[in-house]
Amino acid sequence: MEAQATTKYLRVSPQKARLVVDLIRGRQAGEAINILRFTKKRITREVEKTLRSAIANAEQKSERVDVDDLVVSKVFVDDGPRMKRVRPAPMGRAYRYQRRMSHITIVVESQERD
Repeated sequence: MEAQATTKYLRVSPQKARLVVDLIRGRQAGEAINILRFTKKRITREVEKTLRSAIANAEQKSERVDVDDLVVSKVFVDDGPRMKRVRPAPMGRAYRYQRRMSHITIVVESQERD
């Protein structure tokens, strides 16, 4: 049984979010929460919220699911829309830059006990 949670329109670049998300892929859910709690990146708070939401979705889906058996099976970060901004430059010019956004999806699966 699998459950997923998605957080959209996060104001962080996907490249920076992937650094954190790669740490928890394939781990037990409890272990992934501990890793996120002690990682010093701004995005870890949002990733942890999304992971807790996926765990809650798994509990809601089936009453027989054991939270200790949940594994983070898939985690991916997609590009969101970009906000285009203008920065003043010398001699009346303007430089364009982009504020990137990302969408984070976390899928947890219950691991079969032998």
